[in-house]
Amino acid sequence: MSEELFKQMAQSIIDGDSDLSVELAKKAIEINMHPLEAITKGFVVGVNYIGDQFGLGEAFLPELVMAGEAMKAAVATLEPELIKLGSARETLGRVVLATVEGDIHEIGKTLVGTMLSASGFEVTDLGVDQPADKIIGKAIEIDAQIIGMSALLTTTMVRQREVIEELDKEGLRPRIKVMVGGAPITRDWFQKIKADGYSEDAVGAVKVAKELMGKSDQ
Repeated sequence: MSEELFKQMAQSIIDGDSDLSVELAKKAIEINMHPLEAITKGFVVGVNYIGDQFGLGEAFLPELVMAGEAMKAAVATLEPELIKLGSARETLGRVVLATVEGDIHEIGKTLVGTMLSASGFEVTDLGVDQPADKIIGKAIEIDAQIIGMSALLTTTMVRQREVIEELDKEGLRPRIKVMVGGAPITRDWFQKIKADGYSEDAVGAVKVAKELMGKSDQ
């Protein structure tokens, strides 16, 4: 039963069908499926597929955007259930997410935010095209433990380094940990700019964030 539902969930994202993704999310709630399970085994599979296709040049930006919208709609439907379940657990940590200055790519970052919230983190998503001082200012304001930065262009990757250098200058590390991600980001780059965490996808990002908070799944 669940297997079929997971398949339909993934497909609704691949097709960018927000109405259907919401309907399937409601169905998951009706049958008492754990919302996290619906997200990770159903909807995210579709997002990852479209992301891979996009990377291969088989899918295009409008499809990626529609998949992102369908994902957002599904998660918004599951959110109240997640909050109900989440109210019983402590928050794992506070995270500020942003796409760096000069870059307007939203999908991957939004998905990371969704997955982090779903896993028990308090997430403040500043959106796209954010300068270093804005990102750092917000992290200080809410006393965040983690800053997560996304960049999808090789030309904007350097902004990630600027944020890290600024944090060092202000003596805010290691109190604030920095996670980086985005298509052009490699392990080499992550090591070169001395970030604290790096992940290729949203599910991995949750694992990294938990490790940085010392809460990795034992």
